[in-house]
Amino acid sequence: MAESVYILCAFTSILCAVLLFRGYRANRTRLLFWASLCFVFLAINNVILYFDLVVLPPQDDLFWYRNTAAVIGMLVLVFGLTWESR
Repeated sequence: MAESVYILCAFTSILCAVLLFRGYRANRTRLLFWASLCFVFLAINNVILYFDLVVLPPQDDLFWYRNTAAVIGMLVLVFGLTWESR
């Protein structure tokens, strides 16, 4: 059951990234670009999470890679929010 939730979260993040990027291409609103980049990194985070907890053996730990992708995604979004608020 948990495996399917990890996959669904990854697909949802990818779908959000694609839809936000399509919105950016249509409107050229830069905040949509920053949000789409954030969701790209969140999708990477979810894919690494799936591989870490389901595919790889327990002694292999991808904790730092997962969290690095999530932190980069959040930093990209915060940067975009502060950049566009000027």
